[in-house]
Amino acid sequence: MLRRDLLKSGAAIGGAAALPRFAIAQPAQNRIMKMVPQANLTSLDPIWTTANITRNHGHMIYDTLYGLDAQFRPQPQMAAGHVSEDGGKRIIITLRDGLKFHDGTPVLAKDVVASVSRWMKRNPFGQKLASLTDALTALDDKRLQFSLKRPFPLLFAALGQVSNSPAFIMPERLASTDAFTQIREAVGSGPFRFKADEYNSGSMVVYTRNADYVPVASGTPSLTAGPKIVHFDRVEWHIITDAATSAAAIQTGEIDWYEQPPPEIQQLLRRNRNVRIEAIDPLPLTGILRFNHLHAPFNNKKLRQAMLPAISQSDFMQAIVGTDPANFNAATGFFTPGTPMANDAAMAALTGPRSIDRAKALMREAGYDNELMRLIGPTDILAPSAMTQVGADLVRRLGFNSDIVLTDWGTTVQRRTSREPVSAGGWSMLFTAFSSFDFANPAAHFPLRGNGTGAWFGWPTIPKLEELRDAWFEAPDEAAEQRLGREMQEVAMDELPYIPVGAYLSLTALRSNLSGRVPGLALYWGIKRD
Repeated sequence: MLRRDLLKSGAAIGGAAALPRFAIAQPAQNRIMKMVPQANLTSLDPIWTTANITRNHGHMIYDTLYGLDAQFRPQPQMAAGHVSEDGGKRIIITLRDGLKFHDGTPVLAKDVVASVSRWMKRNPFGQKLASLTDALTALDDKRLQFSLKRPFPLLFAALGQVSNSPAFIMPERLASTDAFTQIREAVGSGPFRFKADEYNSGSMVVYTRNADYVPVASGTPSLTAGPKIVHFDRVEWHIITDAATSAAAIQTGEIDWYEQPPPEIQQLLRRNRNVRIEAIDPLPLTGILRFNHLHAPFNNKKLRQAMLPAISQSDFMQAIVGTDPANFNAATGFFTPGTPMANDAAMAALTGPRSIDRAKALMREAGYDNELMRLIGPTDILAPSAMTQVGADLVRRLGFNSDIVLTDWGTTVQRRTSREPVSAGGWSMLFTAFSSFDFANPAAHFPLRGNGTGAWFGWPTIPKLEELRDAWFEAPDEAAEQRLGREMQEVAMDELPYIPVGAYLSLTALRSNLSGRVPGLALYWGIKRD
């Protein structure tokens, strides 16, 4: 139950010599990085999807007005600076000189206005900003203005959002696309250019250094803040779904970076002095079981609650990272462990004694009558795949009339957008994981919204959550924020927009001759070959 059938026997990880060789022609020069990303890149639009692979793609080619450092403090990026007028209700941001899109056109304020406006329609932090904005306008080519209903001190943190989905700046002609329609062209002003002519979904994604990119002049690289100095002329993502093949490639030096090796492969790679294993983010990612609230069977709150006694967070986490408790947290609530908002409110439902029989009894009390339940999930991305395998076993043991649909990650990402009932091809539950930044507080916490059809996939309607979230933005200090966070967790543990299934350190493998990696995400500035 705890592991995917990734490697058929212990002999499969016995040594590199037994592994299939990954053949990539090696260039004469040494300024190319080759890596195996966490998943295939199927969508190029980081506003349309919250898939982490598309977010990583976005950080390659786009830039943001502000970046966040490792302490989540906003720092100017594309912005040269700003002025505040009318008691903080009018914010004027000036762009840096020399900003240029990859198609050669200059970055203008109108591009920023269109990009931020599109982002505000999809991102939870952006949606809050939109509700407080009377107007967002371009004053001239270099200046844009927020006219706010009232001061919003978190404006710059919102514009510097690191994870799903950042306020990436793209040309107006692309940013004018409806926010619920995917863009198919990837043109930004960031440190890398996307090579559309070499893009082959399921096989290869290529980026080349943007020679026109001018990093900010000062500061220290930290998360997405500070100078983004690029040391590689070319970055290649090789989409390899077989872990043994990826392991062989990084050991022989044919691959420089393997983003998400499974636990068995990590054990193998730790024995190779030319490879190092480290946490990609000092803080853990959170795994979730997401329900579809629109349709039976999980539009029934009592049925959602019935699953709580059966959820063993350690089972789900060990499936991702192995049995070492240093690598996971099995008492995870609705906020990232290790952050100020994390709390233990109502956690007895997940940390008390586990019981399949108790869950079955609660299912009967909830009136479950053998309705078809469809679990969708991927086979080709470590954490969601591992959690889905554990979840599939669990729903069978609970006696659900279950349809388990396993596909590639790209198909799962597309399918979860369906609002149709199960009878028309829809879904009932899925497992996925979010970065530490996403769950650090309520601001950009996608799955903790309760705004119905405006919410993240699953679409729960929970007015009390929305009320508490609004109050959090008005909190006068951290103590008040934490109190509201506890209240939000209590409501969430009752309504269950999703069930947290644990938090884990995402461990990544790099060749030992790489240095300068910026912690937090798979970021490609700062990193170099010694």
